[in-house]
Amino acid sequence: MNRRVVVTGAGLITALGAGKKENLHGILEGRNAIMEVKSFDAGKYRGRTGGEIKNFNFSRKCRRLKPSRLDRATKLLLIAVDEALEEAGFRQNLPADTPAVFGTTLGGMLSGEAYHKEIILGKKGRPSLIFDYPAHHQGIHIAEEYGLNNASFTISNACASGTNAIGFAYNEIRAGNIAIALAGGYDTMCEFTFAGFNSLQAITQTTCKPFDRNRDGLVLGEGVGVMLLEEMSHAVSRNASILAEVIGYGESSDAFHITRPEPAGEGAALAISRAISNAGISAGDIDYINAHGTGTTFNDVMESKAIQRVFGAASRNIPVSSIKSMIGHLLGGAGAVEAIITILAMKEGVLPPNINYQTPDPECSLNIVSVPGQKARIRRALSNSFGFGGANAAIIFQGY
Repeated sequence: MNRRVVVTGAGLITALGAGKKENLHGILEGRNAIMEVKSFDAGKYRGRTGGEIKNFNFSRKCRRLKPSRLDRATKLLLIAVDEALEEAGFRQNLPADTPAVFGTTLGGMLSGEAYHKEIILGKKGRPSLIFDYPAHHQGIHIAEEYGLNNASFTISNACASGTNAIGFAYNEIRAGNIAIALAGGYDTMCEFTFAGFNSLQAITQTTCKPFDRNRDGLVLGEGVGVMLLEEMSHAVSRNASILAEVIGYGESSDAFHITRPEPAGEGAALAISRAISNAGISAGDIDYINAHGTGTTFNDVMESKAIQRVFGAASRNIPVSSIKSMIGHLLGGAGAVEAIITILAMKEGVLPPNINYQTPDPECSLNIVSVPGQKARIRRALSNSFGFGGANAAIIFQGY
């Protein structure tokens, strides 16, 4: 028998600020957090803006870790995990056998960059930077700080990573293998990735405007989204406050191109269809779609075709929006952050806007939410994540 899985806590930090409250208000108001990148010299690149987390001062007292030894990604993770656990009622007593599942594309890339710079400047590279560089090391830090002795999983599957991590934890709980899991995604702003996306000419020189006819590229950001998932009876037995229920998850792989999405949206549609089937509902039961919506020419057309393929004529009525126009593309953190925003929007009954959207694109014939503050009854919502190499993931939440 499949178990039911619920979300009992969530934590966020993005360019809009730290915490769910600040992020929810910013998203629903349509606040633009995209500014000129300051952490490195962005003046030499095609695009110069990004969703950086400003004025981040790590003053948290650690129980087991040494703050002076922590990389930026770990520090951001700790803030988000703290918020999620506090809401879930596990601030100091998270069960030691809780597995931690995190999605990321970069891991400790900032530490790798720092080590490389020291070497090319003729300095002796610090070994500690190499320890923080592997993508799994941040998860190890989290397990150490919270005294977790179960497995620590790291999923690095391009921009689907955050959703993959939540989906993995959901499947494990649903199958009865575990009762609780910490899951989410993260990534930091780094010049290596910024340069890469610029070399692909995928970065906008204006503003990020997903699904708009005049869109010209994405904007990168940084951030963390973390949620605590529990088997429903486990959460109910301890009188936990339940934010939402996870009812479906689907994934697929295009195997089409290393950076370009499969044009017809077949792989993306398959992931969405699998999530709907896994949830045991019909396509008509979805009230809102949080789109991957990067703002690039190819992605938005592909995703539109995938949605149209699955939802048919109803795709013109279901509200669709992408929040990347406000906080940037968080890569491995995107799916997790967007999943949490989707849950909060469900509870608030307000649709996240797709800011900067002005001119409809005939190739993206969807019901784009272009104005902030639109109220709606969202009983079930779909959140999409698609990444390089044809990585596709879709997850469905239901109000509780």
